[in-house]
Amino acid sequence: MAINWYPGHMHKAKKEIREEIPKMDLIIEVLDARLPFSSENPMVPSLRGDTPCIKILNKSDLADPAITQQWVEHINNTSGMKAIAVNLKQPDKIRSILDMAPSMVPDRNLDVSQLKALILGIPNVGKSTTINILANRTVARTGNEPAVTKQQQRIKLPNNIILLDTPGFLWPKLEPEDCGLRLAISGAIKNTVIEFEDVAMYLAEFMLEHYPENLSKRYQIKDLPQTGIELFDMIGQRRGCMRRGGIADTHKVSEILINEFRDGQLGRITLETPAMVEQEQALLAETRARKAAKK
Repeated sequence: MAINWYPGHMHKAKKEIREEIPKMDLIIEVLDARLPFSSENPMVPSLRGDTPCIKILNKSDLADPAITQQWVEHINNTSGMKAIAVNLKQPDKIRSILDMAPSMVPDRNLDVSQLKALILGIPNVGKSTTINILANRTVARTGNEPAVTKQQQRIKLPNNIILLDTPGFLWPKLEPEDCGLRLAISGAIKNTVIEFEDVAMYLAEFMLEHYPENLSKRYQIKDLPQTGIELFDMIGQRRGCMRRGGIADTHKVSEILINEFRDGQLGRITLETPAMVEQEQALLAETRARKAAKK
């Protein structure tokens, strides 16, 4: 199931970011630590050039700590990039970015001129709350629904930093398909435009393969099934989500799975690793090459 979600204000935001990136001294991107690749804006690698970049892996308290460390090392091995794993319960750690930022631009004399930084982040990743912590005041509107920030604003931060905030947006075509499904699971895409059953089935099958112990513990299932649909039936029985004839209400089960993932009730889970993403990118490149050859 391919997911596409691209409200009109996001098209405007994309154009504005394309214009602003060349003017910036630094890029700060807020990512979801549970899906650092899928939550990355694809415009950043293509437009940043030599501009240094800080990647904030937010919601790290919900992510698998071992895999978060893999991502931090992976990002730190990329020229001009630094990663920091945080969560919104760690304001002091988030504020350490104010000291990290000048170190990324050592040639800039901040006693003479301001450091211009652009902050990016997909919907519902915690960008606005991060900005409020950095500014030590409420300057950005926050909310649990995607697409809260609708327009640019410039914010003065300590250390003579000027922060340009931009609306969070996704891109017209989410590729590979797994990226769109992961974003939907995380809450970056509005619930009204996703098929809950398809998204939850992807999550169920991923959990069965990578985090079976979490499922056993959460739903008190000693002998886990082999397939997602069988897991739906078991969860439905345990949570009283059954229809006539002993069939699970798949929509209710889907809501339980997705909401409990988002709330961290399924444990600390990461939906992608650097190795997994590398393999997916290779397969996507092969698919594109085959399509291009047919034209």
